[in-house]
Amino acid sequence: MTDDLISKKELLDLTGISYGQLYRWKRKNLIPEEWFIRKSSYTGQETFFPKQQILLRIDKILNMKDGLSLDELADVFSPTLGEVEMSAQQLLERNIVSQISLDLMKEAGREQSLYALEQIMMLYVLDKLLMSGDITRQEGVLLIDVMSEHYYRFTGKPSELVLIRKMGVPSFMLVTAGMEFYFDNGVKVVVRQPMGTFMEELKLKLG
Repeated sequence: MTDDLISKKELLDLTGISYGQLYRWKRKNLIPEEWFIRKSSYTGQETFFPKQQILLRIDKILNMKDGLSLDELADVFSPTLGEVEMSAQQLLERNIVSQISLDLMKEAGREQSLYALEQIMMLYVLDKLLMSGDITRQEGVLLIDVMSEHYYRFTGKPSELVLIRKMGVPSFMLVTAGMEFYFDNGVKVVVRQPMGTFMEELKLKLG
């Protein structure tokens, strides 16, 4: 068994949650169906989970469940986008993005009077990566182009954002979550982040 998976028994022991809680959260779509992985073991069939993802998700559920209903939590964890439109001023006032990201959006020729949720998501990702120092302003323009052109292809589906550099030349990719890919030795993976993580953070900010 790889270190990337954790058995159901180990999960329940480690987190202190019950069998009933685990499957109730599954029925409420707080935990994706595809995370329940049936595999053969010496005791027969057993259920395993992607370790890092399930531990992070259960930690979030336990920390948020007192303030939100299970249905509200399910909406936070859903990869789908809702119907929201906000102006640049509203995004600034609610501290969702910075003026720097809005200016970069304008430089990229994609400024809007009202931003739909998909565009707010793009601005939020851009802002997070700029503020963390993971990307430069020039790379930010590339990110805007890639997300504007291709993010809709992953509507309702788990995806990841990947930034690679080779000899200082950057390239962004949007890929299906969990996909394996390999590069030559000259390539460095700078960012590999599930889009669902950004979405969860953004939905909490939008309230």
